[in-house]
Amino acid sequence: MEERTVPTGVAIRDAREQLFDAAERVLLQHGPSGLTSRAVTTEAGVAKGVLHRHFADFDAFLVEFVLDRMARIDTQAAALQEAVGTGTVVDNLTGILTELFGAVTLAIIRLVLARDELLTRLRQARPARMPILSEATAMITSYLLTERELGRIAVDADIETLAPMLVGTGHLLFADREGAPPGTGVVHKVVTTVIGDVEHQRS
Repeated sequence: MEERTVPTGVAIRDAREQLFDAAERVLLQHGPSGLTSRAVTTEAGVAKGVLHRHFADFDAFLVEFVLDRMARIDTQAAALQEAVGTGTVVDNLTGILTELFGAVTLAIIRLVLARDELLTRLRQARPARMPILSEATAMITSYLLTERELGRIAVDADIETLAPMLVGTGHLLFADREGAPPGTGVVHKVVTTVIGDVEHQRS
């Protein structure tokens, strides 16, 4: 990897985001084992000391990087809530699972699982059994509860069980593949299998 550095004295615009974007590219290209401080600064085209001027150590950088990417789930959750009462519940869940388990999310989950110290610090920052997966489960739980209030999900549906089933199955479906991700039809079939019996279709 060719090292590109910013000349001394040149202001680095939004260095944190620049480093986060570089970390994402390195992670996608080389996996968790290839994500080092040197690889990140080289990919970002900045001097090695830039990262340590903004973060106490590399683990602190990784925590902030993961939290920054996890914030995208909040945006996805808001969009999913806006979809309440529209389309079908199965279609809405198919869309969110497909969006959620993109290449970046899967790579970050692998990173967290590969680094015990990172997982420990993330749990201190945002208590959860498994970062990202726990937030995703909360997002889908909230969505299903709202749909149940509208009568589009059976009143006796066990949402506390269905939500983690959807997230866990979705994760395995996307992660347990080499090459192209599963198509919409495959995801739709899985979601239908999980919640088909409790979804109320309305004309």
